[in-house]
Amino acid sequence: MTTGAPTPTYPARPRRSRLRTYLPLGIAAWLVLEIWLLTVVAGAASGFAVFLLLVAGFILGSVVIKRAGRRAFRNLTETLQQQQSGVPPTNGGGEGNGLMMLGGLLLMIPGLISDALGLLLLIPPVQKALSRYAERAIDRKIREAAPGSVGDAFQQARIHRPDGKVVQGEVIREENPTTDPGPRPPLNR
Repeated sequence: MTTGAPTPTYPARPRRSRLRTYLPLGIAAWLVLEIWLLTVVAGAASGFAVFLLLVAGFILGSVVIKRAGRRAFRNLTETLQQQQSGVPPTNGGGEGNGLMMLGGLLLMIPGLISDALGLLLLIPPVQKALSRYAERAIDRKIREAAPGSVGDAFQQARIHRPDGKVVQGEVIREENPTTDPGPRPPLNR
């Protein structure tokens, strides 16, 4: 039996990015590889040796994160004190704290591959090379971005309705309302 109501047509779903498609697969493969490597090492040495390696990695990672956090806080305090005294702040002391924290986090994650990557991030030449690469990549993305400010981005925000249509709108507020409309009725959904 038909009611004569039109069948709703839904717009085509937007295509998922490659990152959203392959990231879960990559994480699953990384976890399987970590577990397999731990079992191989445990078979070659012993389970207790692997346990000691994991505990040592966790302790070393927490020490690295604590040290990098203290250094970042000290640099922030010094910069704020220099700004308050009118001296232009020096920008040389805060390099590598983020990469050190990432390296410490990778050391804390159980696994030998993550430990190797964490130790690699603690080497100063590697930190400098990665920071230069990230800085160049961010500069390139900023140059490719459309002109405008953050305020423009908020002004161009759109409201998406459940049926997929986009409704653009603007809120106009009167500074001095001439009449008081009284209490407002409750919102019903």
